[in-house]
Amino acid sequence: MSTKLEERQKQRQDEIIIAARRCFRASGFHAASMSQIASEAKLSVGQIYRYFSNKDAIIEEMIRRIIDSRIEEMQGKTLVEGMPQALAWRQTLNEDDDALMLEMSAEATRNPQVAAMLIEAESRMFANACAHLKKQFPHLSDEHIRCCVEITAVMIEGTIYRRLTPLKVPSEQLEPLYQDILNMLFSAK
Repeated sequence: MSTKLEERQKQRQDEIIIAARRCFRASGFHAASMSQIASEAKLSVGQIYRYFSNKDAIIEEMIRRIIDSRIEEMQGKTLVEGMPQALAWRQTLNEDDDALMLEMSAEATRNPQVAAMLIEAESRMFANACAHLKKQFPHLSDEHIRCCVEITAVMIEGTIYRRLTPLKVPSEQLEPLYQDILNMLFSAK
């Protein structure tokens, strides 16, 4: 059971993360400053440093929360269920998370620490997706499962990026093609 102090610390961290998300969306990770985050959170910069050692620590916590949310969303669902529709219609679980992950990818090109955070987060997500798929498709080899996860990750992440541009093909035409791709992936040996 957590103490009132731990609950208060968690609440304060949540407030800082919410403020940082707003600042990062508005200015980007590189341009957003700790003073902007403090102002948005209605705290002093010193108070922010009680909870996070630096901006990278805030980014790391944000990445962890986004990945935790995505892993949780994956649980209890079949990975291929609803995916053709989501890809064809460019649906997302959380538009803000998608935008922040794109922003983090851009920051990773400038900041090796953020790059390392993204690599670790992606590895965790990849391992979780492999384990999840192995339960659904136990007949597939581990190597084939890894290939399936890589291909679906490319489709999902590509779709997140493509959401920024107008759709060039009707979703009704794309959906059966995505279904065919997934059927081919998961019915292979």
